[in-house]
Amino acid sequence: MVDGTHDGRTARYAGTAVQKTALIVGIVFLIVGIAGFIPGLTNPMDHLEGAGAHSDALLLGLFQVSVLHNIVHLLFGAVGLAVATRAKASRNFLIWGGVVYIALWVYGLFVLQAPEANIVPVNAADNTLHLILGVGMIALGIFVGRDRSARTAGGRTTA
Repeated sequence: MVDGTHDGRTARYAGTAVQKTALIVGIVFLIVGIAGFIPGLTNPMDHLEGAGAHSDALLLGLFQVSVLHNIVHLLFGAVGLAVATRAKASRNFLIWGGVVYIALWVYGLFVLQAPEANIVPVNAADNTLHLILGVGMIALGIFVGRDRSARTAGGRTTA
């Protein structure tokens, strides 16, 4: 038994804690991806480029976005919704999605020094958020929904 289900599967959509977590993370990514295309939330909209560091549009006046960046958020969101059907897939989405965001953070460390390579694009605020997202998603994937009763009984660790 894994995550309160047999073989990491469940018949209920978002039926376990880790599935609910993946669903929530997916919804947040969808909202952010959509917000990247909404004037007023993203300004100046006429500076929103397809990709690259030349996109001067800022989501919430802080995070540099492009059409590509927004599409990446939308894709992450769609995957989060899709994997909420299975506990194991949800856990993998959170952990491996977090790894992707850590990789994006490392990428950002380099491209902030070499703007010509900045195709996503990212700025310092994006980079900080990517680190937080990466660590947070990995932590959620590791710790949410783990059955602690199998490891402890009455405060004692079991074999």
